[in-house]
Amino acid sequence: MAIPTPVNGQITDAITQANVSVLGDAPAMALASLYQATAQAMANAAHNATNAQQQSYVTAQAATTMGVATLYSIDSAGIGATTSAVLHDKAPGV
Repeated sequence: MAIPTPVNGQITDAITQANVSVLGDAPAMALASLYQATAQAMANAAHNATNAQQQSYVTAQAATTMGVATLYSIDSAGIGATTSAVLHDKAPGV
């Protein structure tokens, strides 16, 4: 200590060393916090992408199912109309 103080020099040195330690650790702690926040954001982005992909597959499957059902119903409607016309002695399509 350059200036004599009423506080014991060992106490002053211990506090100074603690402060230096905190200042020395600050950049590493800041970088660790940045890495952790970045990892969390990337994990959320990956989770959201996976969820969106799953939902698009469900939508595509529903659209395919409706398309196939529509194709089958058009065929059935045509056969039903023709059968009804034959049974009632009418020309098909009238």
